[in-house]
Amino acid sequence: MYSIRQCVRTGGPVLAMAVLLASPALAQSFSVGPVTAAPGTIASGTLTVAPKAGSDDGTSIPISIIHGTKPGPVLALTAGVHGQEYTPVLALQRLLKSMDPKTLTGTIVLVHVANMPSFLARTIYYSPADGKNLNRVFPGKADGTLSERIALTITREVIERATHLIDLHCGDGNESLRPYTYWITTGAPAVAETGKQMALAFGMVDRERPADANASVYVSNTAITRGKPALTIESGGMAVTDEESIARIERGIAGVLRHLGMRAEGPPPVAQPIWIQRSEVLRASNTGIFQAAVERGHSVAQGTLIGRITDFHGKVVEEIRAPFGGEILYVIGTPPISKGEPVAMVGAIGAAPQ
Repeated sequence: MYSIRQCVRTGGPVLAMAVLLASPALAQSFSVGPVTAAPGTIASGTLTVAPKAGSDDGTSIPISIIHGTKPGPVLALTAGVHGQEYTPVLALQRLLKSMDPKTLTGTIVLVHVANMPSFLARTIYYSPADGKNLNRVFPGKADGTLSERIALTITREVIERATHLIDLHCGDGNESLRPYTYWITTGAPAVAETGKQMALAFGMVDRERPADANASVYVSNTAITRGKPALTIESGGMAVTDEESIARIERGIAGVLRHLGMRAEGPPPVAQPIWIQRSEVLRASNTGIFQAAVERGHSVAQGTLIGRITDFHGKVVEEIRAPFGGEILYVIGTPPISKGEPVAMVGAIGAAPQ
């Protein structure tokens, strides 16, 4: 597995991609569910996930459409897939206010909060409605739990309408994370190559996503298995809404829009990305209290202590150590830990893939 992270530079990391798919001709209007935007306008509304008798009350998904005046790509931007990942949600609000649809080529579809039950309950990873991780149940099920029905709604109404997708994330409320991007290479070669152009600006390569469109699991992989270039980005964490992490997402989207030819303005891709050849998520074998011994972005040697788990009386029950030398991409920054949950992610820097 290859990975890539962005080297630090003035102005922050930028996302970029090349158009390898044919752009659809614009109709007089563009609709996502009940929301319709005329050319040169912005429209906002909600997608409704109907209740399931005896199970849940359903939910809503707030969306916006920024519809340009000229033919071009349809770029979907999804935020709020996990409940305490706030920087993407705020970045999309700022994007909506700053965009002029009259100068836009193509269309942008914003999913402001994909997982409303988890967002309002401030839960990490799992929905309070069904205990499921929304980013593990795509493409969803019509007769499934609430998370599965949310996934199906996003798949049908957003992903299938888009030509390109960026799934915007940050470290969840318990994760101290340095910025990176997942580049999925399991799709068709042309789609994977387009994804590489996106990832070269700021990202991490991942070769282990499912290839089955009916069991795509992740938001971005659902797009990939349908022939649409996609990325997952990570910027921010620990439920903090810091300006740097929000602005990084804004700059990244601006770089994508420029590279797609949707806007004339925007930063160029970075020239010197740093590739990570190997990465591994380290998971807890015990439930208890986690205390980190490293910070995000730290370089570690093989065997370096990442952190300790104690029982609730303070006795050390587990030490987590680096399986190989590399960089800490994220580490859990809050004490509670349950067996099987991630405690950190380590990536080893290597040569760029050919």
